[in-house]
Amino acid sequence: MNQDVDVAVVGAGFSGLYLLHRLRQAGLSAIALETGDDVGGTWYWNRYPGARCDVPTTDYTFSFDPALEDAWTWSEKYATQPEILAYLRFVADRYDLRRSIRFATTVTTAAWDDTAQRWQLGTNNGTPVSCRFYVMASGCLSAPKPPEIEGAKDFAGPTYLTSRWPHEGVDFTGKRVAVIGTGSSGIQAIPLIAQQAAHLTVFQRTPNFSIPALNGPAPAATVALLERDRAAYREKARWTPVGMPRQRPAEYSWQLSEAERRERFERGWMSGELGGLSTAWADAVSDVDGNALLSEMIRGKIRDTVTDPATAEALCPQDHPFGSKRPCLDTGYYDTYNRPNVKLVDLRREPIATITKSGIRTAKANYDVDAIVFATGFDAMTGAVLAVHPMTGRGGMKLADAWADGPKTYLGLTVAGFPNLFLVTGPGSPSVLANMAVAIEQHVDWIVDRITGMRDAGHTTIEATETAQAGWSRHVADCTGLTLHRLANTWYTGANMRGKARGVMPYTGGLGAYRGICDEVVRRDMLGFRLGDASGNTTCNDGEVVRLQPDVRLLLAEMAKLNLPAMESLGADAARAFTIQARASRPAGRPVGEITDGTLPGAGGPLRYRLYRPATPGPHGVVVYFHAGGWVLGSHDSDDPLCRDLCRRSDMLVISVDYRHAPEHRFPAAAEDGYAAVRWVAQHAAQIGGRPGPLVVAGYSAGGNVAAVTCQLVRDRGGAEIAGQLLLCPVTDHDFTRPSYSENAQGYHLTKAMMHWFWDLYCSPADRSDPRASPLRGELTGLPPALVVTCEFDPLRDEGIAYAEALAAAGVEVSQLRARGHIHTSLAMVDVIITGVAAREQMARAIRRFAERRIR
Repeated sequence: MNQDVDVAVVGAGFSGLYLLHRLRQAGLSAIALETGDDVGGTWYWNRYPGARCDVPTTDYTFSFDPALEDAWTWSEKYATQPEILAYLRFVADRYDLRRSIRFATTVTTAAWDDTAQRWQLGTNNGTPVSCRFYVMASGCLSAPKPPEIEGAKDFAGPTYLTSRWPHEGVDFTGKRVAVIGTGSSGIQAIPLIAQQAAHLTVFQRTPNFSIPALNGPAPAATVALLERDRAAYREKARWTPVGMPRQRPAEYSWQLSEAERRERFERGWMSGELGGLSTAWADAVSDVDGNALLSEMIRGKIRDTVTDPATAEALCPQDHPFGSKRPCLDTGYYDTYNRPNVKLVDLRREPIATITKSGIRTAKANYDVDAIVFATGFDAMTGAVLAVHPMTGRGGMKLADAWADGPKTYLGLTVAGFPNLFLVTGPGSPSVLANMAVAIEQHVDWIVDRITGMRDAGHTTIEATETAQAGWSRHVADCTGLTLHRLANTWYTGANMRGKARGVMPYTGGLGAYRGICDEVVRRDMLGFRLGDASGNTTCNDGEVVRLQPDVRLLLAEMAKLNLPAMESLGADAARAFTIQARASRPAGRPVGEITDGTLPGAGGPLRYRLYRPATPGPHGVVVYFHAGGWVLGSHDSDDPLCRDLCRRSDMLVISVDYRHAPEHRFPAAAEDGYAAVRWVAQHAAQIGGRPGPLVVAGYSAGGNVAAVTCQLVRDRGGAEIAGQLLLCPVTDHDFTRPSYSENAQGYHLTKAMMHWFWDLYCSPADRSDPRASPLRGELTGLPPALVVTCEFDPLRDEGIAYAEALAAAGVEVSQLRARGHIHTSLAMVDVIITGVAAREQMARAIRRFAERRIR
């Protein structure tokens, strides 16, 4: 006989307990299957010395019931494992949840029965379970990583895993103890073990960043906010990137003096919170250079604390940016290495050869010990899910096979081919990169709401589509480009497990953004899901919920809130004033070697220019750049961040030249100014500090039009030698019938209506077929090599692609960069659109390659 329920839940930690409560409220029968003898999940198993939360307990708490918050008071800022376990026991008792939990029960098999439309679960203890919905609430860090060290079973003394610590505790008094591993559990346990043991030897493979927790009472400011309006505080937390209301800085590292950076660092260091350092400046955890400044300051703290220089240096992380691995909070960790009974063994210099009967032998020495503690961590994110083996979905598909190349999910909640299976904080969701309590509540609410919605609509099955899942995998990968997680070998990427597929598993786009996406799926009629009923009828709303790059999506959402007027409704003068005001709020461009302003003779009078010189010794190759603005807006300095970026990345001199604007100066003023400017720069390259010889011509949007036209004019009229052309989202034709104009007519910053306005101001319909207005209509043979860059969500996309294809057909060497998920303005928004970095690097490489090839 089976135990038949609507929903079976694996796990009785934070996730499982809240699931049972919500399911019971919804009138659904449910059972939780828990391997342990009591509730608690992670906090039931992890009882090692010093185990405590690294999220302030004011935030790491259930928020679904104000009465529960009134009934429980945390004793300190970072609660210990016993207190968190006591809290979860209190929750279980308060809501009478234990009667719905089968303890000491592990799911051993799980199979989808397509005929019955139910999951059939085998267990190691008691009756099998049959359920309509199967929810894995087994935790991200609950499957221990066993020690993978030769001879581990030969040791004669006791061994301990921090992740499976004896409930009765361990007394190390008078013992010689070895701790292997310096992740979070090791860093928390080592100071306390050192206080008790006669001697402690720490074996460290990879040093980790850790900051002092400075534990004590809950922060007065946070308590005051909660007392003033707890509901508002909790709601705000739900929409923040990490599930905690924290101030985010606007200033970038290069905008601050060394003294200002030091002051912010010290303030963050003394905050006793992980976010105190990651928000020291805007690029602290998103940019290699900004992070390097922060990381070196932390290493300085380590060197100041640890008295032995060699030990201090061994404790300094050098192989990963701060935050790319989970940073740790500690209590006296670095001070511990000043104790006479503590020794650090750097396994990078003397790796472990084997564990012997009496201790540990490295490449250099033997270490006799009485006990070994393995702080070797977990098979994170996927380990507990795949531990249920075999788990088979539709058609007998095994989850282990489906995830052989890495986990694939839709929203981190569901898996294609596995109907009615839900994951709580699964791979592809924010999970471990956010406050888990807030992330768990969001997941549980979404899951239960979907189950009850299906019940009310007469649906019995729900399954993600392959299209939606593949799209989500791309979006998760895109989000990693916003962070530095990809630069570290860590359990976030599966690198701690031998043979595990590599890839950043948690969703790095932020909890608030993720919550919005989950809500959008529902608003869009369960986009990406196939729903079925008991008769076998199905409805499917296939598609991808996110196609834009994550930071582009957030930018457009913020712009929509501003309810800005349409540019074309303002008139030229007002539009210019508006864009100048808008530019004042963008991040300041990064430093280059030197910036100078000047004028040069144009076709109708002087033209202003801004010259960006690299910091390296010259002379440098020269790029003549033309700005965006629809021939109406902009100036020689309007694309300043992009010009700085091209200068820095290419190590070339960039001269951004203005041109006359419409409607005061209509066609062909801009084109003729472009030609005049390139001729002048070619003649004066040495005078401005550039390398004489072929130039590179570049332009963005209408400036891309000017650049393309200039290359044709130079070919026909002479006056300069051009090594190559970079055309970024160029205007190449006046034809509005291409699909990109209808697909991207509005909603992506540059609109179809705005382009009509630009064309009307610049050029009469009778002149628009002139190649100086529409270079696609011109003769294209004999032009210099080109890189044409287009963005997916841009009205100009198709004419840029058409120009590149026409160049190739004319025998011109051309390459294309099609920026997936980007809009017309994306790639020029340096330090705002981080996902554009790869494209900007490719552009810089291209212009440098153009110049260097002509030199050779």
